[in-house]
Amino acid sequence: MKKSIKETVREAILPTVTELGYRIWDVQYSKIGADYHLEITIDSDEGIDIEDCERVHRAIDPILDEADPIEGFYYLEVSSPGVERELRTDEHLEASLNERVEIKLFCAVDGAKSFVGELSGFDKDTVTVISDGGERTLNRDNISKISTIYFE
Repeated sequence: MKKSIKETVREAILPTVTELGYRIWDVQYSKIGADYHLEITIDSDEGIDIEDCERVHRAIDPILDEADPIEGFYYLEVSSPGVERELRTDEHLEASLNERVEIKLFCAVDGAKSFVGELSGFDKDTVTVISDGGERTLNRDNISKISTIYFE
């Protein structure tokens, strides 16, 4: 089975990013307007600033040129996930346990299409949050987006 561009890129740059002292938070490849963008999001326990992004960009650019995982021209972007970050993977959820999150739904549950609370757990089918209204377990198939919340 052929690997996706995101998987190929992650595998190619992971040793270098780790050696520099960072974690890969996410890899996204998308078309924005007429242009293709490869966005590498990095994180560390100390946080990320512009110098960190530049350091990683300079280190991975030649690796990606040599591996050549993407046909044609694309823009390479290295960024921080920010304080309020989208949680797309189980690794993101695990890293954000006990943090305040907002969960947006495709379809309303009990009349609401979003819930705010402390992320208390998850499994392959559900995500659980605790709020003033108590504990609520939501089906992952109905979740359109989960993000951490810094201010409410």
